[in-house]
Amino acid sequence: MSAPVLSPSAVPSRRGVCPGLSRPLPTGDGLLVRILPISTITLDAFAGLCAAARPHGNGIIEITARGSIQVRGLSAHSAPRFADAIAALGIAAEDGVPILCNPLAGLDATEIFDASAFAAALRRAVKPQSLDGRLDPKVSVVIDGGAPLNLARVAADIRVRAQLHNGQPVLRLAIGGDDRNPFDLGCIALDDGVEAVSRLLLVLAERGARARDIIAAEGLACFDDAFAFARRGSVAPRDREGAKRIEADSAPRQCSDAIGLHALRDGSLACGIGLAFGHTEASTLEKLANTATAAGARGLRTAPNRSLLAIGLTTESAMRFSAAAAQLGFVTRAADPRRHVIACAGAPLCASAYIAARAIAPDVAAAAAPYLSDGLCIHVSGCAKGCAHPGTAPLTVLGTPGDCALVADGSARDAPFAAAPLHELPNVIADHLRERCKIGEKIRHV
Repeated sequence: MSAPVLSPSAVPSRRGVCPGLSRPLPTGDGLLVRILPISTITLDAFAGLCAAARPHGNGIIEITARGSIQVRGLSAHSAPRFADAIAALGIAAEDGVPILCNPLAGLDATEIFDASAFAAALRRAVKPQSLDGRLDPKVSVVIDGGAPLNLARVAADIRVRAQLHNGQPVLRLAIGGDDRNPFDLGCIALDDGVEAVSRLLLVLAERGARARDIIAAEGLACFDDAFAFARRGSVAPRDREGAKRIEADSAPRQCSDAIGLHALRDGSLACGIGLAFGHTEASTLEKLANTATAAGARGLRTAPNRSLLAIGLTTESAMRFSAAAAQLGFVTRAADPRRHVIACAGAPLCASAYIAARAIAPDVAAAAAPYLSDGLCIHVSGCAKGCAHPGTAPLTVLGTPGDCALVADGSARDAPFAAAPLHELPNVIADHLRERCKIGEKIRHV
């Protein structure tokens, strides 16, 4: 049965709602839909998705910082037809509370437990509770299986991370933030994990708020109470200091880069590549799928930081795939300067934007290239909302009705230290970064 045709009034207006297939989001270039895959996408299905994005949308496809696929430029008439096309392809995608797993969950040779199996059990458990309409639309859950290619830098309301205790896997639960700054609840046995997370989701649903907002208003008590049921099977349930006794090296907090090669359980490899500035043409992605087919891959997975992983390659075929991907304009080196620039869709794709953020991003990357370091990123935002990177950045370039504003060590909402016309922007950025490097050198030699 075909999906109903959406009228403009049918487009959801709930603030912050995520633009899924059934609820596209109005943007400057039409409607946008988001797909969060939960397993490997076959190459035929991925090529079919790309093919459907051209007649139903404007042919632009994005991979987001959290690993979702976004298709732009749909209309109220074409969005249901696109949804039908995706349904026919059989792509397994999240359809409820966003539950994110390691990019290679179930396949990674180094994972402690299969996060995808846990996620499937959690989806089955929470589905009868009909939480979608009660939860804040931005609520998400991260399940980290303990592999180096993990979700340590992906923020979520509920975090589940596998660790080893006396050589056995346990789950550490935390609330809010990424792996560097969550509110820790403690460790529990694997068998108690699904019920624990379900109860934590109920706490969020009852209040209709994000985890950190609840903690700010009430403290951790409500989450501690929801977690208490699992203490009978927990590992050191009341002892948060007991975390220090857990074998920390079993679940590294540093996140490996998706770009490059990753060993899989079956002896094959995954090869990661990135989308420059998070977007490309659907026809180019379709060519990438054909390249993966020629290399002998069995499918593709999305990954955080705007990346894709080709699954099931040999060392030789991975090298061929990577070289072909580079020819198509994809990022194949972790040190590529384009990875240091985070650009929103910008004008004219976004109705709020004052500058064509993605169009100027290559010039920004080129100007910054001589001064880049591991921790330096440049956020190019079309407006003060800062959607592509809500947090702080060493340098933020902000579109305004006049010149471009520049913010140092802040966000798009902070006060700028300088302004520059668009045609002078690359030079101004280079001058600022050059001076920043000089100051850094002086500090290191003090």
